[in-house]
Amino acid sequence: MNVENIRKITGVILLVFLTSLGFVHPFKEYLAIPKNVTVFENQESTMVNASAVAASPDASQAFSLQQSGDQLVLAGKNSGEAQLVFDIAGIPVKKTQVKVLSDFKVIPGGQSIGVKLNSLGVLVVGHHEVTTAKGKQSPGEIAGVQVGDIITNINGTKIEKMNDVTPFIQEAGKTGEPLNLVISRDNKEIQAKLVPLKDVNDDAFRIGLYIRDSAAGIGTMTFIDPQSKKYGALGHVISDMDTKKPIVVQDGQIVRSTVTSIEKGSNGNPGEKLARFSEDRKIIGNITKNSPFGIFGKLDEGIENGIMDKALPIALSHEVKEGPAKILTVVNDDKVEEFDVEIISAVPQKFPATKGMVIKITDKELIGKTGGIVQGMSGSPIIQDGKLVGAVTHVFVNDPASGYGVHIEWMLSEAGIDIYEKAPKKEAS
Repeated sequence: MNVENIRKITGVILLVFLTSLGFVHPFKEYLAIPKNVTVFENQESTMVNASAVAASPDASQAFSLQQSGDQLVLAGKNSGEAQLVFDIAGIPVKKTQVKVLSDFKVIPGGQSIGVKLNSLGVLVVGHHEVTTAKGKQSPGEIAGVQVGDIITNINGTKIEKMNDVTPFIQEAGKTGEPLNLVISRDNKEIQAKLVPLKDVNDDAFRIGLYIRDSAAGIGTMTFIDPQSKKYGALGHVISDMDTKKPIVVQDGQIVRSTVTSIEKGSNGNPGEKLARFSEDRKIIGNITKNSPFGIFGKLDEGIENGIMDKALPIALSHEVKEGPAKILTVVNDDKVEEFDVEIISAVPQKFPATKGMVIKITDKELIGKTGGIVQGMSGSPIIQDGKLVGAVTHVFVNDPASGYGVHIEWMLSEAGIDIYEKAPKKEAS
C-alpha cells in the first residue's frame, strides 16, 4: 500500500470520527452551551439542560437557576454580570458569561404619522438648461454639480432653505462673479464655482439646477420611551424620491395623520396607504435622525394608540422565534388595530442590520383591506409573546403578504437608548 492510499484512508477515518462526534450526546450538549447569555430583570432565558455551578459568589444575586425538563431556566433578578461553569459527566467543560440587564419597557406605537424632513442645505434633484444668447446650457452641470449633491454654503454663507439661494444668484448676475459653492457629496466636502447665466426668455439669471429643501410623507410610529419621550418610527431610511439617496437631516417634525384610503398591493405592484396630515397640523415631535433603521427624535406630548398603551418589555434579537405574532397599524382613519402575522424566520444578529426578520401577514381582514404589507405601514410594531420584538420595514414586491422586519434592539440604539448601560460589570472570581 503506497503512502498516498494511507493518507486517503486516514483522512476518511478522521472524517467519520469527527462527524460521529455530532451524534454523541455529551458533545452535542457542549455545542449547545452558549458562551454568553443576556437576560432582563424579571425575565427568563432557557438553555440546554446540564449541571451548572455558578463561579461568581454573587451570581445568586443576579439570577436564579431551575431545571425544567430538558432545559435549564435562568431567571434575571438584579442587573449585573456573573459566570456559570457547565459540567458534563462531572468535568467542567465550558464557561458562560451571564449579563442581567435592568428592567426596560417601551410603549408600542401603531399610530399613523405625518413626516416632514428639512435637509441639511439644499438638495440638487436635477439639471435644467437655460436658454441664453449662445444657446442652451446648464450652468450647474458646467460647474460639475451632480444630482444628489447638497449645497451647504454659498460665498461663505450657510444655506438652509431654497429662498437663501435666490439673492446670491441675482447678485452674481449683476457683478459677473462666480458663486463659490460648498457641496456635500458622499460625506465629502467639495468646492465648486458656478457662473449664473441669463435666460433670454424672462431676462432672469439661472443656475440650471432643480433644488429641494424638504420632503414629506407618512409612516407608522414604532415605539415611545415613557421616560425620555424618545421615539422611533418607520424602521427604514427616508430617501429623496428623485435622487433615491438618503436625506441628510437638519431637522424635521412629525404630526398626526389620518388614513383616507388604501391602494391594495398585488404581485409586482406594492400597495400604499393614502393619508392626510391632521387638519391643525399640530407638531407632536421633532426629527433629529434619519437612518437605515428609521426616523428618530423626541415627542412634545404623549400619544396613545387606544388598544395597547401600557409599556411592554422588549425582546433581544436572539429571543425572537419563528411563529405567530401581532402587528399594530392603521388602515382606516386614525384607528390603531391589531392584526395577526407569522414570523417566518428570525436572525439572531450580533451587530445592527436592517433585515432581521421575515414576516407574513396571516390576518384575513388585513389581507382583504390591503392585500398585505403596503407603503405607509413601515414602522408598524411587531409583538410576540407580550414583547415588542421589532417593526415592519419592507414588502416583497412579488409577494405583498410578506416582507422584512427590523429588530427593536437596533432601533432603540439608533434612538440613543442604551439598554445595556445600566448593567454594571462585576468581576467573576
